[in-house]
Amino acid sequence: MEVKAIAKYVRVQPRKVRIIADEVRGKSAVHTVSLLRYHTGKGAQALHQVLVSAMANAQENHGLSPEQLKIAAITVDEGPRLKRMQARAMGRGNRIVKKTSHITVTVEDYEAPKPVKPHGTKAKPRPTFAAPTKRQRRGSGKGTAPEAAEVAPEVIEVPAVEAVAEAPVEAVSEAPATQEPSTTESAPEAAGVEAEASEEKGAE
Repeated sequence: MEVKAIAKYVRVQPRKVRIIADEVRGKSAVHTVSLLRYHTGKGAQALHQVLVSAMANAQENHGLSPEQLKIAAITVDEGPRLKRMQARAMGRGNRIVKKTSHITVTVEDYEAPKPVKPHGTKAKPRPTFAAPTKRQRRGSGKGTAPEAAEVAPEVIEVPAVEAVAEAPVEAVSEAPATQEPSTTESAPEAAGVEAEASEEKGAE
């Protein structure tokens, strides 16, 4: 069903309204109203008023929901021109032409497309920046107990490593003790060799 709204003798140039009409033709009526509300064009305010009137006609007269309306057509015709005169030098005058517009907006009902849910993996949960509660704090203390129990066996294994490191030290200290008798036993032999050598020299 199509519903119309017409505004006549609007004091704006038709060209300026047609530029904005080309941007919003065929779009959703609710979305277009929000766009025209903050549009900087001169004809946007006039077109916004006519569109709101067409949506109100559809809602009040035909019971249509504004969310199910879209712009079917926008027609901008030129109305009568207002002629003014501006005085110039030497008795002359320039004509000032002020154009008007007849704006017609037609809306129709349609089935709005349903939002499509994205396929694939589920969305990740959003991070929360709230301070932890008392229960969470207590639970965090309980969670640290198993970690302490796991660290305990590592502390027990440390003496075993030290014992292995001390073993070579004892072996090194015992080695010279076993070698001392050999040095003492070789000492008399060296003294005897020196005595024989001195006796031979005396005999000569």
